[in-house]
Amino acid sequence: MKQLPIGTQSFENLRSNGCLYVDKTELIYKLISSGSVYFLSRPRRFGKSLLLSTMEALFKGQKELFEGLYIYDKWSWSRQYPVITIDWSQIDFSTLEEMKLNLMDYLEEIALSYQITLNAESAPAYFRKLIYALYQKTGKKVAVLIDEYDVPVTDHLLNPDLEAIRKAVHDFYRIMKGSDKYLQLIFLTGISKFSGMPVFSALNNLIDITLHEQYASICGYTQEELESNFSEYIDITAKHLDMTREYLLDQIRYWYNGYTWDGQTAIYNPFSTLNFFNNQRFTDYWFRTGTPTFLIDIIQRRNSMDGVLTPAAVAENIFNGYDPADIDEVPLLFQTGYLTIKQKELINGCARYTLGIPNSEVNEAFLTCLLKAYGKYSSQQVDKLRTTMEQQIKGCDEAGFARSLEVMLATVPYEIQHSSEAYYHSIMLIWMRLLGFSILGEVLNNIGRADAVWEQPEITVVAEVKYHAEKKIDTLLNEAMAQIRNRRYYNKYLGKVMLLGVAFSGKDVGCRMEELKTLR
Repeated sequence: MKQLPIGTQSFENLRSNGCLYVDKTELIYKLISSGSVYFLSRPRRFGKSLLLSTMEALFKGQKELFEGLYIYDKWSWSRQYPVITIDWSQIDFSTLEEMKLNLMDYLEEIALSYQITLNAESAPAYFRKLIYALYQKTGKKVAVLIDEYDVPVTDHLLNPDLEAIRKAVHDFYRIMKGSDKYLQLIFLTGISKFSGMPVFSALNNLIDITLHEQYASICGYTQEELESNFSEYIDITAKHLDMTREYLLDQIRYWYNGYTWDGQTAIYNPFSTLNFFNNQRFTDYWFRTGTPTFLIDIIQRRNSMDGVLTPAAVAENIFNGYDPADIDEVPLLFQTGYLTIKQKELINGCARYTLGIPNSEVNEAFLTCLLKAYGKYSSQQVDKLRTTMEQQIKGCDEAGFARSLEVMLATVPYEIQHSSEAYYHSIMLIWMRLLGFSILGEVLNNIGRADAVWEQPEITVVAEVKYHAEKKIDTLLNEAMAQIRNRRYYNKYLGKVMLLGVAFSGKDVGCRMEELKTLR
């Protein structure tokens, strides 16, 4: 059984050490056979660096590493090319001058690896000379691979040198445009496609394959790839967890699948999948590698739950580029991997997308972060309240559920409380998602719109949330239950249906529950 490549981003190391590799060379072959300047956006820890490392080994002609892979008998191994690989995450700096010096050092190391010595006064000038020197020495065009292209700007948004850094990076990228006749391929990766980033104005004919259907699975694993490449690990893990193979696959899909960049091809998060098979335990591996505090801050500041609790419909133009200093929460959540494309449709020839949370890993971890941020809870408090409220709602315990709501809201700081129904509605939706309910927010029927419908296999909860600073709780609850009944929000649901009215008035909280045994 092949070793899992935990923490391995080097294709050469991975193949030399006999690690498991999910073959992406068919897509790479298609890519490099049909174009020369590409950009790909994917979330962090999604295999972008391994993709570039694979391309580097291919262009350098390291044939022995590709034995048994799709491209092995299709690539002309005599066509070896010099390669310049730049990983911006490895170029540390805090000032403009540090960036210039460290970038120059980085390029000098590449030159020395080809036994080339150059002199230049600046990094752009050195870059230009290096491209030409490699072309002259080998007689072959140069492949330029740039990983994390956006790091110089996105990691320095608060840097007083930001504008100067932007210009310096622009001058550097612009060298590739002037050196076009010496370049075989330019491939850039990053997390976000920010408008105003230097690379997009510095390069001509750049093809963005982020949402391209042909390359939807170029990073991450498809269902077929998971089952064929990890078959032995699936069997061993199923035995360890005392599950059938089929049930385990369902659980892995529920936790780690669900990413799509074309609305059709479902992709597993590679980082979480590898760590799951290594640890044989379901938990939020990818989410815990970086706390998205800036995302939580934006959502709290704007009090917007678009895309987090309910699907968000967006036009294609939101993917064309964003201002990093003023980005809406929905495209930001998409770019960073907390939302993904759930559906793509064409309306009058224009693409429209529905975005939503990809899977259980992101759903539970992200919502827990939101709840802790809104209410300043510890993880232990969240878990305890979650269990208690689940039992109360299924047991139709009105008084107990109301007490839990009071506890839930008691620690919410006054500064972030909002005197609006929307705020309390958002808090309720977060809780219900954490209780395991599938939420359909603002559900429309033929005579009205319910605040939310929460579904589990054995029960459906149809809810209406009311807030008024001066009205009595009983009055608000009567209004909530009357609205549910008069507009028959529950009409299309079979089986056990719970009607739930929740009311907030000042610091007072109340709820009313009514169980329906059959479809009415």
